[in-house]
Amino acid sequence: MKSSIPLTTRPENTLFAEGDVFVLFGELFGRGYATGLVEAAKAAGMTLVGITVGRRDDAGALRALTAEELAEAEAGLGGRIVNVPLMAGFDMDAPEDAPEGGATPTQMLAGMTLDNWQDYKLDWAAVARCREAGTARFRAALDEALAQIDALIPEGRNVFFAHTMAGGLPRVKAFMAIANRIYKGRGARHLPSQALIDSDLGKLILQNFDDVTANSFGHLLKQSAPLRARVEAGGGQVRYTAYGYHGTRVLIGDAYRWQTYTSYTQGYAKMRLERHAGAAWAEGVKATVFNCPEIRTNSSDVFAGIELSLLPLLQALRKEGGGAGRNAGVEALWQHCEALLKEGVTLDSVLARVQDYLSDPLMQRYFDFEKWPMQNGPEQVERTVGTSQEIVALHRDRKALISDVLSQHVLDATGQLIFAAASAPEGPVLWLDHDVLARQMIASGAFAPVA
Repeated sequence: MKSSIPLTTRPENTLFAEGDVFVLFGELFGRGYATGLVEAAKAAGMTLVGITVGRRDDAGALRALTAEELAEAEAGLGGRIVNVPLMAGFDMDAPEDAPEGGATPTQMLAGMTLDNWQDYKLDWAAVARCREAGTARFRAALDEALAQIDALIPEGRNVFFAHTMAGGLPRVKAFMAIANRIYKGRGARHLPSQALIDSDLGKLILQNFDDVTANSFGHLLKQSAPLRARVEAGGGQVRYTAYGYHGTRVLIGDAYRWQTYTSYTQGYAKMRLERHAGAAWAEGVKATVFNCPEIRTNSSDVFAGIELSLLPLLQALRKEGGGAGRNAGVEALWQHCEALLKEGVTLDSVLARVQDYLSDPLMQRYFDFEKWPMQNGPEQVERTVGTSQEIVALHRDRKALISDVLSQHVLDATGQLIFAAASAPEGPVLWLDHDVLARQMIASGAFAPVA
């Protein structure tokens, strides 16, 4: 793939209606992309079904939800939860033939510290056996869960599978300190992301990312084939979506141009996710990865500066809304965001700083689509983290940021776009850029044009 493939027009839902079934293949958390898609499914009157990744007991064993946990999860979703633990990844799995208490990858990392992590070595044959065990466990649980899901789908109804699984960081005490130095460290505290990729810890993380973020989607596509055949034989249709990230086209100057956050370690798994969708599409299965814009979420907050790519959405809203002062809702949002800044600081001045950052020749070197995901460098991190901290400092309250306000709007708009686009998808991989996002936000009714 030489360049991104943007969704260029606002789609309309032409398939899903009341009584159809929406399956959330992942858990619902606050400040996560899935919330917008779930709301779109509810608005269409679909029956909601969810799954759980399960929970770990005190000994680390995977278990189903308790009755209390299940009731809370179902209330949060607004639908039935299939209570079969579907924890993807293998960082907490031991080989099937290992004696009780056999070492998991997480236990293998027990001796890792901030001082020795780059030289810390793993037994890769043992890791491979753990991965085989984790994959076998997940696939067996998936068959069990799909059988229960199939029983909840009435004859003749359409089905929407929304894959939302991502992540896979092992629970290592030293990791957050390592991550802070890689993604936020400046000057003498900076650690290059390439050091993580080259280490055994990094190699393990990449494998686990693959299994959680990407291969779980591949297993879903393959193992739901009997369910899909049954639904289609009864006159229904099945769609699959997944959340990706692969950079975003945002306004840089007067044009929408592709840019990205660097370094995005999950990028390798996100590209594998795209390949799973492409393989399914080639076999006639309507599976689409939607690459979504940068926002602030619980999981993205470790990536300092990722919110810088979000702020130009305000300029995109004015552009798509006909210009400054032409759309009452856009102007109200603009004023609301400006009110979050310290006295004497204008939104125009903040956005000018962001434009300087995105246009900087130093940053432009990292906006190379064919080399994505690139590893970071000390000068780039200094520019990214420094600009981020400068802009945060211009707010009245560090806990009330413009990026938080915009993130919620993006969650809603992307959910609406994905839901509608999935009814008649254009291909296996699509990008939701700031232009179509702004048009969706305006058309959704939240922003009314000035009379």
